[in-house]
Amino acid sequence: MTNNQGQIMQSLIGKVAIVTGGGRGLGEAICHTFADVGIVPIIADIRLELAEKVAQDLRESSKEASAIALDVANPEQIETAIDKIVSQYGKVDILVNNAGIDLTVPIEEMPSQEWHRILNVNLTGPFLMSKAVFSSMRERGGGYIINVASTAAKRAWANASAYHASKWGLLGFSHALHVEGRPHNIKVTALVAGGMRTPFLLERFPELDLTTLQDPKNVAQTVLYLLMQPTETVIPEMMVLPMKESSWP
Repeated sequence: MTNNQGQIMQSLIGKVAIVTGGGRGLGEAICHTFADVGIVPIIADIRLELAEKVAQDLRESSKEASAIALDVANPEQIETAIDKIVSQYGKVDILVNNAGIDLTVPIEEMPSQEWHRILNVNLTGPFLMSKAVFSSMRERGGGYIINVASTAAKRAWANASAYHASKWGLLGFSHALHVEGRPHNIKVTALVAGGMRTPFLLERFPELDLTTLQDPKNVAQTVLYLLMQPTETVIPEMMVLPMKESSWP
């Protein structure tokens, strides 16, 4: 590690990071990775019991963490959550928009309410969360927003119309937010992640070959890498794939 990298790592200690969907899978891995370097993760999840378990595991390892119940599609809950976090910690330095859902069905079988639910969580949720922290980040002189997209924002397969629409939309939103954030030292990155060994995939597709998927801890390390860029550098988009990704060229 260079002196500059060491200084950047030191500067991350005490940063406060909200991680949506932090109760399991990639979100949980990100929270552990953050806590390992001294970032304080706020584990936000619609299932509070999952978030509490992650927070408890971290606290038992003498690391600071908090859990909060949060439906990212609910503006009132977001406002309440942000107010609570700022009241407790005085700031939000990092936002990781990781929460995501899907329903794998043909378009003819996709209920309109499910279409709206998926877009509300996967696309409107990151908008609402980003809007909620943007002003305070600007006033404090900067911050970092990472939007977890997917290779579903780069290619398409059958029976995932709402998921594709949400992730393509998230990629576009992320780049637009990057442009708005730059004058205020708010860095924004779209992280395009390939298949991971997480409940999000494996609960729906238990037949998947695990060797073609990546460990979510590896992707969490990529998130940390994004935060470790020099002050004058931002990475608007990054893709991280498993070496044996079977459906990517």
